[in-house]
Amino acid sequence: MNLHEIAQKLELEVRSGESVLMTEVRGGYASDLLSDVIAHAQQGDLWVTLQTHQNIVAVASLKGLAGIVLVNGREPEADTLQKARKENIALLVSASPSFEVIGRLYGLGLSGMRT
Repeated sequence: MNLHEIAQKLELEVRSGESVLMTEVRGGYASDLLSDVIAHAQQGDLWVTLQTHQNIVAVASLKGLAGIVLVNGREPEADTLQKARKENIALLVSASPSFEVIGRLYGLGLSGMRT
């Protein structure tokens, strides 16, 4: 499943990375601790977080993540959005809480575990 399909099914609003929406999502990861994401997220994961500062873009780029979903209706800070656009990182926004977004992603077949 790609980012575009996920954005449609979860009614996510795209804030950046429109040109990478066909990126295949291989799994998911949820955390609000950057060090945890660096240590455990895998390349191709879609990251669910409530963090909005520009360091999330650096982590997504470092780990080769498929994109970032901001939850609870949070919007990226201006410098975060600018950095995401510059680095072509998909930033998606959901009005729903993390629990619901993660559950819906799991229902679509995404998992945090890979063999």
